[in-house]
Amino acid sequence: MISVVIVDDDPFIRESLKLLVGMDPDIEVSAVAANGEEALSLLGDDLQADVVLMDIRMPVCDGVEGTRRIRERYPDIRVLMLTTFDDDDYIVEALQNGASGYLLKNIPPDRIIQGIKTIHDGNVLIHPDIARKLTSMLRPASQPVPKSAELEQLGLTPAEKKVVTLIAEGLSNKEIAGQLYLSEGTVKNYVTEILGKLNLRDRTQIAIFYLKKVQGQ
Repeated sequence: MISVVIVDDDPFIRESLKLLVGMDPDIEVSAVAANGEEALSLLGDDLQADVVLMDIRMPVCDGVEGTRRIRERYPDIRVLMLTTFDDDDYIVEALQNGASGYLLKNIPPDRIIQGIKTIHDGNVLIHPDIARKLTSMLRPASQPVPKSAELEQLGLTPAEKKVVTLIAEGLSNKEIAGQLYLSEGTVKNYVTEILGKLNLRDRTQIAIFYLKKVQGQ
């Protein structure tokens, strides 16, 4: 079972999400909270959570700050943001604070359930429409996009660069292995090497690296 905490300041949305998400046999909604601070206070020895489904805009402690605090104290918990297209600045900061991805609020319920399972499996969830908008935000207008040769100077091999691209597209290790005709273990080794070479923390930061350094070439 995947244990989920739902965080939203709108009680109607909280209860609706609790009902919809809880219908899946693989997911258990362990708690609901009205803001990031309340969610943090619920987590601990008495409440073990795998995924926090977090709204971005909330009073007291918004989703961006809530994500930072939760990830600092409980690094094994995955955070999935609920956003709108107007939340670009928040999305960038949330990803930098350790969120594993984000969902748009107007998507069908089954996509929310699938998104929870996707990040629980260690993958990154980035909507392609917003990803294109994030590229320009993550890279200052005056900063040119590095060419392939410049990326190789960072220590990435062609195979590793391909893995970075596929991670940013939201593919799992198994899916990457299928596309590149590699074993899943080999892909895991590539991911470990990439994290070490680029001094990154997790797959989400790999996706941010891709959006900032690679996309748009």
